[in-house]
Amino acid sequence: MKKDIDFGTVEGIAVAVARSADATTDQPAWSVYLINYNNFPVENVLVASKGYGLVGGEEVKTSVLRHMFEHVEAKSFVQVEPIDPAIFHINNEYWVSYYIGRQIYDKRFVFVPDSIVEDNLIEIGMLQLQGVLHS
Repeated sequence: MKKDIDFGTVEGIAVAVARSADATTDQPAWSVYLINYNNFPVENVLVASKGYGLVGGEEVKTSVLRHMFEHVEAKSFVQVEPIDPAIFHINNEYWVSYYIGRQIYDKRFVFVPDSIVEDNLIEIGMLQLQGVLHS
């Protein structure tokens, strides 16, 4: 008899799109970060990213990228990937799965079209950068 997988409620994990200065250009560099606000590490973290939406009535999709992090320390973060501002006008989805002990946790974080804009930037203390935080 097959047992259903029990997914725990994700708490203390966030995804941020943040900007930093790019020393080689006068344009900011944008990156996606996974933040672990918990007092304990998370293990075997898988982040699947993709973009999708409509542009001028045409369906647009990006490639699906997968990132694996064996260990994300407590109260820390990892850079998942750089992101091009040219895709801020479509949905940018980050599906995050990880383990705490033998329990799997799973959550989808979606930055909706045009949510990554100047008016929505906040100071993200752990990153010491400005960005849009999704938790």
